[in-house]
Amino acid sequence: MKLTTIAAAAATAAATAAGGAVSVLAIEGLLARRRRYLSADLAPPGSGVFGAGRPLRLVMLGDSTAAGLGVAVTGETVGGRLAELLSSAGRRIHLSSGAVAGSRTADLDAQVARVLVHGVPDVAVILIGGEDAIAFTPIEVVEDELTATVRRLVTAGTAVVVGTCPDLGAARNFGQPLREIMAWSGRRVAAASGRAAAEAGAGVVDLAGRTGGVFRADAGTLSADGYHPSADGYQLWALALYPVVYEASRAASAPREF
Repeated sequence: MKLTTIAAAAATAAATAAGGAVSVLAIEGLLARRRRYLSADLAPPGSGVFGAGRPLRLVMLGDSTAAGLGVAVTGETVGGRLAELLSSAGRRIHLSSGAVAGSRTADLDAQVARVLVHGVPDVAVILIGGEDAIAFTPIEVVEDELTATVRRLVTAGTAVVVGTCPDLGAARNFGQPLREIMAWSGRRVAAASGRAAAEAGAGVVDLAGRTGGVFRADAGTLSADGYHPSADGYQLWALALYPVVYEASRAASAPREF
């Protein structure tokens, strides 16, 4: 066979394989979109008072995971778990939330504005990145928006902790190979978010690195839609976040009256 014929055959085979891969990804994307996901209306209340002692105002910002979609009661959300853990250290935790399901980093500015209307929180925990990863938001946009958010809160006197994008490769709503592409996109967003948040003055927790392996191994860490965490999943995240959140609470400004 002539070299030109071999090259043409190889090019045709490569194009066919590429076309097949694109078709598979398109089908997987369509199936993922058609899955039945939990409605944002099912998120539990994001506020409550936990424990007794010197008061501390804790706020949750970010997407559906910060809002606790996937569980039924406030105490099973990341915010609720963190509030309970902090209250065990002798604090009265006033928990509130500005988180909105489906949010991206570009939506954080509006969330912060709503939160600051009620006063400056002592500690803010931001869980964001999943929607940016799925939408392939440009990395520079993620970095710029998160930097601005963290700096705004820090300047106001709030200690900030950012939990970066979780391991999307653990999400059962995505089929293969789409799942690993989402995982790759999530890692990019997590790395960019971590750099931006740290440089702006926030504490950073790599949720994918700390908990991704458990989520991949145990389907019970996810709720019924195979995407949002279950009570067990949120507890894992809260335990991963707690050491940094605790240090942030210690560095918080003088107690305020509520």
